[in-house]
Amino acid sequence: MKKILIAFAFSLTASAASAADAVYEAPQAPLANDAQMFSWTGFNVGIQGGYAWNNQDLELVGLPLTFTGDFDGGLAGAFIGYNYQFSNNWVAGIEGDFEKNWGDDSQISFFGQLDYGMDWQGSVRGRIGYAIDRALVYGTAGWAIGRGEVSAFGAGTDKATFNGYTVGVGVDYAFTDMVFGRVEYRYTNFGDKDFDLGGTIINSDLDQHAIRVGLGVKF
Repeated sequence: MKKILIAFAFSLTASAASAADAVYEAPQAPLANDAQMFSWTGFNVGIQGGYAWNNQDLELVGLPLTFTGDFDGGLAGAFIGYNYQFSNNWVAGIEGDFEKNWGDDSQISFFGQLDYGMDWQGSVRGRIGYAIDRALVYGTAGWAIGRGEVSAFGAGTDKATFNGYTVGVGVDYAFTDMVFGRVEYRYTNFGDKDFDLGGTIINSDLDQHAIRVGLGVKF
């Protein structure tokens, strides 16, 4: 009888141990992956500001007289756009912006004092970039427009709207799922326009280098 009890107890112990091992070795159910990779797909809107170096070549039409009228100044405005991120992390998008340009200057010329500058500028551009999680490195190019002004004492003031192209590179970085920051460099060639100052025609050929920083919201 004693041997039977010992055998029974040993059997129970072995069974309990086997059950414990089975529970211990049972594979755990896979955890749900709630953390999704950040995507740049969606509409965005934001504000931006920076500084522009405006380079201007002036020519008195009909006479062999040329001179430079460079002027620098601050920029401030807003942008709006849309991006689509592909499965391979490439991003394509379109964006427009509009800015106030505070660049102006003056110099003594054959008119006496000649004043010149820009009032505003804008662009509509395509964007191609590559997303590294929350960072988007991109290139951009498209159409640019700007409003320039030239005036001379006694000869009046004239304004003209320039049309040209703009190209640049930049980096967007998402601080949260909605808010992102931006640093961007762009070169813009506004082309040339004629200004009529009391019957005297001055041709202005204008281009620009600019650095911008921005803050946007993605929807």
